[in-house]
Amino acid sequence: MDLLSLGGFATTVFVAALVPGPGIAAVVSRVLGRGTDGAAAFLLGMMLGDVAWVTMTVMGLAVIAQSFHELFLAIKYAGAAYLLYLAVRMWNAPPMTEVIEGDRRPEHPLRLLLTGFALNISNPKVMIFYMALLPAFFDLQRLSLTGYFEIIGVVFAMLALVLGGYVLLANRARRFMQNPRAQRIVSRSSGGVMAGAAIAIAVG
Repeated sequence: MDLLSLGGFATTVFVAALVPGPGIAAVVSRVLGRGTDGAAAFLLGMMLGDVAWVTMTVMGLAVIAQSFHELFLAIKYAGAAYLLYLAVRMWNAPPMTEVIEGDRRPEHPLRLLLTGFALNISNPKVMIFYMALLPAFFDLQRLSLTGYFEIIGVVFAMLALVLGGYVLLANRARRFMQNPRAQRIVSRSSGGVMAGAAIAIAVG
């Protein structure tokens, strides 16, 4: 697969994952409440949730692209509009001010994995994000099995890097998530990347 496409996709996923949201808040809350115990299982569950959405999105868009060209184009441009909408929201996102409270109840690793998985698989916005993003970088009509696994590998790597970073820096992350200036920098940087992806879809 084209390394430039993979690199652009990886960068967009990385930046989008950086933006503080419910998933990041849940990760930081757990680390603040119990340290790193169970964090690996919880993060793995979250990443598997993303993989499930990516798989369903790739399969669905590939079928549509092969059988309904006009519908695929409509979805492609709708995806561009959605990413542009995300860019505007990220750019104008107000700082989060809630204090993150730790949860100290003991839990089994399998339960933590399922909780992390449920957190992402129950959020259809994750699917919409990938549905908007994937056509910007990949020809889904010609996507091979190897290409699919490369996409999954990128998603795993970027999420592991970002979420693992939040785990390792949880104490500082709490201050970061309550720092309006830092949040504004991340939100506007992310908005710029989303806008770039939207343009790539529209002109591609």
